Order: sequence, then C-alpha cells, then structure tokens
Amino acid sequence: MKVLLISANTETINMVPLSLGLNCVAVAVRNAGHEVRLVDLMGNGDSAGVLRQAVEAFQPGVIGISARNVDNQQMGQTRFLLEPVREIVSLCRALSQAPVVIGGAGFSIFPEAALAYLQADMGICGEGERAFVALLEALQGTGDLSQVPGLVLPGRPVQLPDAARGPLEGLPFADPALWSVPEAAGELWIPVQTRRGCPMNCSYCSTPALEGARIRTRPAETVVAAVRRHVAAGFERFYFVDNTFNFPLRYAKDLCLALKEAGLKIRWRCILYPAFLDEELVRLMAEAGCVEVSLGFESGSCDVLDRLRKKFDPRQVRLASELLRRYGIVRMGFLLLGGPGETRESVQESLDFAESLKLDMLKLTIGIRIYPNTPLAEVARQEGVVAADDDLLLPRFYLAKGLDGWLQETVTEWMSSRAYCMS
Repeated sequence: MKVLLISANTETINMVPLSLGLNCVAVAVRNAGHEVRLVDLMGNGDSAGVLRQAVEAFQPGVIGISARNVDNQQMGQTRFLLEPVREIVSLCRALSQAPVVIGGAGFSIFPEAALAYLQADMGICGEGERAFVALLEALQGTGDLSQVPGLVLPGRPVQLPDAARGPLEGLPFADPALWSVPEAAGELWIPVQTRRGCPMNCSYCSTPALEGARIRTRPAETVVAAVRRHVAAGFERFYFVDNTFNFPLRYAKDLCLALKEAGLKIRWRCILYPAFLDEELVRLMAEAGCVEVSLGFESGSCDVLDRLRKKFDPRQVRLASELLRRYGIVRMGFLLLGGPGETRESVQESLDFAESLKLDMLKLTIGIRIYPNTPLAEVARQEGVVAADDDLLLPRFYLAKGLDGWLQETVTEWMSSRAYCMS
C-alpha cells in the first residue's frame, strides 16, 4: 500500500523541531513492506502547493497526518494551532479518496475532541509504530480493525490499553535520510528518544496519559547505533527529548558511558529533573558531549512545588545547577508561575531564587495550560475555572486568584533588566 505521511507542524516556538514520531512511524511502515513518503510542512511556506503536488504524484492509499501541537501554551497570546491542520485534512479530502488518519502527541491528548474538530476519518491515539501498521493491515483486509490499539473512530470513546505501551525493543529509530531540514533552520538538533513513560505525576503534565507512568528504556547500544548512523549522515548535534533524562539514574549513567566510549565527538542537550542527580552523572554527561541542559524547576517555593506534585525542593535545584555549572554545561531554567497556591509572596520567592542560581538562560511562563486527565484539571473544575463538561481542546489556563494583571506586570518589569530571561 502507498502511504503518505504528513507532518502538519509549522511552529518553531523555541527551536525548529523535526518530526521524530512521524519519522519512526514511516520507518515502521516501510519495514512492514509498504511504500511510504513523508512530507514535512515545516519551512515550506506554500503548504497547499506542496501537498497538492505530493498527493497527485504519489496517489496514496492512506494519508496519515501528525498533529504535534494543539496551541502555543501561552496564556497572554494564545494561538490555537489545529485550525491549519483542519485545512490540511480538508485539502487531502479534496485531492484524494484515501482515508485520512490523524495522530501525533497533540492529537493523542484530546483524541475524541480533536478527531471531531479536524473531521478526519479516524485517528491513532498514543504510540504509532505498531498501531499504524496494524491499521494498514486492517484496511487491507488482513487484520482486525477492532484489534488496532488506540484506534479512534468518530463518536466512539477510545481507551488506550496497556498493550499499546509495550517494550521499546524492536521499535525503529528515526532514519536520517527521511529528515526534511528547512533551509532557514539555523542550528539544528536531531531529536532522539531513549525512553518513554514518566512516573513523576506532576499535576499539570500530560506525559503519563500519552506514554504511561512506567518507564520503558531502549538498550543503550541501540541508542548509540542510531546516533552513529546520524553522524555518518553528517549530523553532529542531538537533543535527547526524554522528559527525564536522569531517571532512572543508572540507565542515564550507562547511556552516557556508552556514548563516551563510542567516541562520536557529538554535542547534545537534554531535559533534567532536579532530583535524581549526582556528580558522577554530570561528569559523564560532560565527557559524553552534553553542552546544554533544560532544568525545569518551575518554582522556588516549597509549598508551590508540593502543590505541583514535584519530587524535589529548592535545595536539590541549587545542587543540580551548581554541578552543571562546575562541568561547563549551559543551564536553561524554567519557571512556571501562577499555579495552585501561588501568591505574590511565592512569586517573589521564585524570582529571587531563580536569580540566585545565576543561570545562563531562564524562561518564565505565566499561567498553566490545563490538560484533561490531570490533577490540575480536577482542581480547575473544583474551583470553577473550567466547566465540568469542558473537553479542554480549546486552550484553558489556570492562574491563581489575585494574580491576574499584577503577575504579568511584575514579571515583565523583572525581565526588562535581565537579558538572559525570555517568555
């Protein structure tokens, strides 16, 4: 079967993201014996023209569209990003009789609501490497549609079984030949995912709903092999997109040691959880080529951290920051202001704490995007911030009472004299 896969994302936000998930799905589809073409709309400008040419030339039997982002997650200047995806679905329908299947992280957070809004034929909620191949078999008549994990059909609720989050062994890595790099991309970082799932259960995070709470890791040697293939293709900068690179701690150390021993001379960045960190790991990270870390400490207030269900305190954040500085790793910190229990005093406490860390960069976010099936969504409903029947597809944000207006003014003024800060 001919399968056309489309990455609908055109938003760069903080960096130009490559479509990691769709690349992996494309490899899985190809490995299953299908003919696949991947079209990335990032940086193309004329999306309609690119799609028209691809559909007419390829004549696909199935069209898969990845919706990465639902919105830009900014309370002050919110942009809803599914409208252009709906236009892409509509265009594909006009150009082809092939069924249109939606997937991707953004879609998977709101499967039923997003499918209804986008008006596609069906969707895949969650991991697509196995599920999409199973769907293709069912559409060809050699499989059972009811056995496709995470399949979303119009008007039918979806339940994501545990079987849909199976072992990562055997799942393909991205193929460097399938990346579509925009001409104006600038410094490009190749995304690599070494594990899925997160047990941290932060109050606002959608990751457990997407990937499960159980961490599943890829064997370190397969990660190194995937990186080596990209190095051979001319890439040298990598972004480990795992939500918590340093957990499990032993796995992180083994991976860094394997990267170091491979001698690939790469540069990479990752996301660290402020707990579960020691000097041995930071040293191994630096020796393996780590040059930058995103440190999401979110608040300098113990009370706010507890309400966000964080499993660390400011003391651990300070220790992590100091270790990273000592080994020459650039530190990008994140503050998330306005959550449950936030007050003017705790905001000032967080700003003072962040400044004391002497970070290289600091991103401040006001208000927290409310996602379904999270503890924050329940708090928001109890407080009347959102209606009980709100599916939350259209962006809704939590901001503690008494901070509206004051928080934006305070943060704007505070950032104005600190060039290392961004919003």
